[in-house]
Amino acid sequence: MAERRAWQRMLSGRRLDLIDPSPLDVEIEDIAHGLARVARWNGQTKGEWPFSVAEHSLLVERLFGAARPAPDIPERLAALLHDAPEYVIGDMISPFKAALGLDYRAFEDRLEAAIHLRFGLPAKTPAALKARIKRADRAAAWIEAVQLAGFEAAEANRLFTRPKVESWEAIRLRPLPPQEAAQAFLARFAELSG
Repeated sequence: MAERRAWQRMLSGRRLDLIDPSPLDVEIEDIAHGLARVARWNGQTKGEWPFSVAEHSLLVERLFGAARPAPDIPERLAALLHDAPEYVIGDMISPFKAALGLDYRAFEDRLEAAIHLRFGLPAKTPAALKARIKRADRAAAWIEAVQLAGFEAAEANRLFTRPKVESWEAIRLRPLPPQEAAQAFLARFAELSG
């Protein structure tokens, strides 16, 4: 019986082992490229282009950065990379992840640990920080739901978290072509990683 392949070749030439991912096989360009081509809301958004996970990650980091107390640079980098494993595994909607169960979560956690180690972050995000990032993530989902995914505010209020940061009303989402989304993600990563 032939051994099944458990790695993904990246455009950088790296082979990322999906079962036991190594930080040495993680490249930010691969992450940006992949996330810019993964559609949020399973592509069910308004606009010429799907709203990508790269754009969502930028929005989460922006909302997280506006929260009080002001986060430090490594915390903001963790917020930007909060969905980074999706560059390999895609963006599964939360109900589907719940249906798959704990094994999926463990798989995602191994990928996240490799990514974090590659960029100098703790392998496991501390619980308090993870909760703060999750609040920004749910606020971003609220904005996306109302502006792009066809939700009424009342419905979004029940499912997500209405943003509490003062500047959120000024945010106007416009899905970008994948190359622009990847470049914006890479530019923000470069700012945060020095």
